[in-house]
Amino acid sequence: MQIMDPVSIAEALELVKDHWTPRVVGRVNDQYVKVAKLLGELVWHAHDNEDEMFLVVYGHLRIQLEGDREVLLDPGQFFIVPKGVQHNPVAEEEVGIVLIETVTTAHTGSVESPRSVPIERQLPSA
Repeated sequence: MQIMDPVSIAEALELVKDHWTPRVVGRVNDQYVKVAKLLGELVWHAHDNEDEMFLVVYGHLRIQLEGDREVLLDPGQFFIVPKGVQHNPVAEEEVGIVLIETVTTAHTGSVESPRSVPIERQLPSA
């Protein structure tokens, strides 16, 4: 068993330089804990086999969902996108978030986009 040092979410977010590029800051069993900065919109996609949790640290995040539904998140709020649900995160201004995702979750599901980031680039050694 490996014991980690405490993680400051604010400090971890300061180290993120590129929007839409999550960074793994921890792992709980088969779940990664990631931080990311968002600006603009990502791409419509789904994760066929995994739920995805968005927790807003600062800013305001809009998550577009299939069926013309939207979820608006303020700092301190989170939302879980169920597996298989098409969604598109949108940030009118910069947003800092924490993501909790299964280690098998592909960044943009099966959709290839210039914003897709492979897990190798999200890990701490990257």
